[in-house]
Amino acid sequence: MQIKYLGHSAFEFISKSGNILVDPFLALNRNYIPSNIINIFLTHGHGDHLGSAIEISKEHKALITAIFELANYCQNKGAYTNGISFGSKLSFNWGWVVFTPAFHSSSTPDGQYAGMPASIVFHIDGVTIYHAGDTCLNSEMDIIKDLYAPQVALLPIGGHFTMDEEHAAIAAKKLGANTVIPMHYNSFPAIEANPHNFKTLAESDGKHVEIMSINQVITV
Repeated sequence: MQIKYLGHSAFEFISKSGNILVDPFLALNRNYIPSNIINIFLTHGHGDHLGSAIEISKEHKALITAIFELANYCQNKGAYTNGISFGSKLSFNWGWVVFTPAFHSSSTPDGQYAGMPASIVFHIDGVTIYHAGDTCLNSEMDIIKDLYAPQVALLPIGGHFTMDEEHAAIAAKKLGANTVIPMHYNSFPAIEANPHNFKTLAESDGKHVEIMSINQVITV
């Protein structure tokens, strides 16, 4: 399968069954045109993660899977939704997903409570990917390594609202993923960071760090 970076914390996973969006905030990628979207996943309700999910869901009849309160908000806006919480694996024709805890907050752009923030473990076409969402460094990452052994980790490095470069490098070690992709940095002044510093820290521990440019695609 392939991973396409859409900017900030937004990614498109290109599977054999169709394309999967995560946190589709597209303000940094105005030329992106969604195509063959079959699923959308949201880590939490903040505008820089909810992004264009509702509009894409309505246009493509793509199911949004999100924590229950956020899914209800999207449904009330006309989206197709699947409200869930933390727990067991959710099966799809391309694999499975598990929602796991993140340590952050979650509200909709108009201030409604959007349930608990999440990170998400994806298993797509045989590849396991951990999208951290917005979170600090936390011990749940040890459990995620033991249970799911992600091969790829998508980690925020911008600090202020999430992990910084140093803590993200520790997270990469905890998770055990061989390939690590930094996200959630340099989108606005409060989260300015140097991904090359993160790369140096993580690669000193034997990780492969892929600093992706917007619309870059890699095969995993």
